Amino acid sequence: MKKEKGWLSCLLGYAKGSGKKLGFSTIFSVISITAGIVPYYCAYRLLTLYIAGDLSVNTVLVWCGIIAIAYLVKVGMFGLSTVLAHKAAYDVLEGLRLRVVNRFMHAPLGEINKHSIGELKNIFVDKIEKIEPPLAHLIPEGCGHLVLPIVSFIALFCIDPRIALASLATFPLSMICMFLTFAISGKNFGIYNESNSRMNSMIVEYIEGIEVIKAFGRAGASYEKYSNAIGDYKRFVVKWMSSTWVTMKLAFVLFPATLLGVLPASLYLQTSGVITVAEVALAVMLAMSMVTSLSKLEVFSNDINQMKNTVLELQDYLEMPELPEPTENADITNYTVCMKNVRFSYSGNKDDEVLHGIDLCLSEGSFTALVGPSGGGKSTVARLLARFWDATEGCITIGGVDIKDMPLTQLANIVSFVTQDNFLFNCSLKDNIRVGNPHATDDEVYAAAKAACCDEFIRKLPMGYDTPAGDAGNRLSGGEKQRIAIARMILKNAPIVILDEATAFTDPENEDKLQQSISALTKGKTLLVIAHRLSTIKQADNIVVLKDGSVLAQGKQNDLLENCPLYHQMWQAHIGAKNWSAAAHGKEAHNV
Repeated sequence: MKKEKGWLSCLLGYAKGSGKKLGFSTIFSVISITAGIVPYYCAYRLLTLYIAGDLSVNTVLVWCGIIAIAYLVKVGMFGLSTVLAHKAAYDVLEGLRLRVVNRFMHAPLGEINKHSIGELKNIFVDKIEKIEPPLAHLIPEGCGHLVLPIVSFIALFCIDPRIALASLATFPLSMICMFLTFAISGKNFGIYNESNSRMNSMIVEYIEGIEVIKAFGRAGASYEKYSNAIGDYKRFVVKWMSSTWVTMKLAFVLFPATLLGVLPASLYLQTSGVITVAEVALAVMLAMSMVTSLSKLEVFSNDINQMKNTVLELQDYLEMPELPEPTENADITNYTVCMKNVRFSYSGNKDDEVLHGIDLCLSEGSFTALVGPSGGGKSTVARLLARFWDATEGCITIGGVDIKDMPLTQLANIVSFVTQDNFLFNCSLKDNIRVGNPHATDDEVYAAAKAACCDEFIRKLPMGYDTPAGDAGNRLSGGEKQRIAIARMILKNAPIVILDEATAFTDPENEDKLQQSISALTKGKTLLVIAHRLSTIKQADNIVVLKDGSVLAQGKQNDLLENCPLYHQMWQAHIGAKNWSAAAHGKEAHNV
């Protein structure tokens, strides 16, 4: 409940000191809207003089001049208010997006993976952007439109209290209709958000998977799934809107219907001799001036409800648990990595445990390989070393220091991680490589690219190193993307290197050369390689066989061939595959 009550102050807290902008915007808005009723008073004075027969050209010019000044003030103040309000609103949007991204950067990877791409896109782009229109207008204009009915009501009260009360004649019924609308809508906002996120997820999935859909001729089934998501969203929204249509329209009609009470009451009092004709005209104009403001307030009230639900939904992301980290760098004297009794479950539930008491030591400067059947926990071990998640039990140390006791930035500088699926940003290939070291010179980038065997293919591209990689690197092949990722690793030059089958997509012509480059550049570093092609790790200092989340055996190549039946079986299968591949290409199999 406290969370719901404080949602607006929480939202404004992201404005990065823009409170003054909103404050001045509100003041200017109030002045602008109040200046809008000055012409009504001027018209009342002119009508009074006309009825009394005291109207002159000079008098008309004076009052018309006041009307013109009031109009200029109204327009000028509104312009200033709008500019300041929009600047403050975009400050809020910037603050929100930066905070959500920052939270994601410090949250466990598992927490982020709980949310679909469509859901995240919906939050980052759509939901946050929808806050801007009501925020830019709600506070400044809302305050102004709230002040105007109050000023008009006071003016009506000064004319005659009975006219002021008559202006409120339709309020009780309109408020009942409005509360009913909010009650019905409030129950459906959560369902609406889920339906909208599901539709966004289906759209993203359909677009991202269109190549697979075409390749396997699944356009019909996939399109049907996509179409059903959109259809379900449409039916829900139509049903939702239909359920509130009557009460919402009644509220819109009755809430600003001040003239229904003011006009008959004013005419009655005039015929009774209580007020003058000029006062009747003024009362009618004041009542009509309230119409626009009351209509705006009703729209704003609906916007407030939507904005509140968006902010509360964002709070779930902003309160996502973070990986705890110290502020000061740890004193690391060596780069030996140790895992002691490490257990891990993605859900946190021991029944779903995927790693069971892993004990592993990677001596500084050593070459360790992780092998084993798929699903054995190899990639999970690597990701725990990079602290994408925290181990459920046990500890992981570097140089005797628990990785939880060092800032994430320090750990990121110590560990390089290259996977099979490497993401490239939609910027130049030069900048993609420079991700490994933002301060690297162009010559250092070129040197890293040559070492990773990607300089040759890059220079053949139309724009060379300035060629954009495309969305997620879609302009490059899998092998080319992988070599770019290795160039990043080379440029980063971290003391601990994790390679998750880093040459899986590399063509045979470059694989040997690339392996030699990696071997040379990782010499003296603590190297962990997740390998499927066992011939690439036969020279490892320690080969660790993982099966079902446990260490089955470890040792050098010859020891494992003699003492580990699973490794021997994997090796024979690997040799057979290489021989078959060589025979298929008409080549003599080499002794590995």
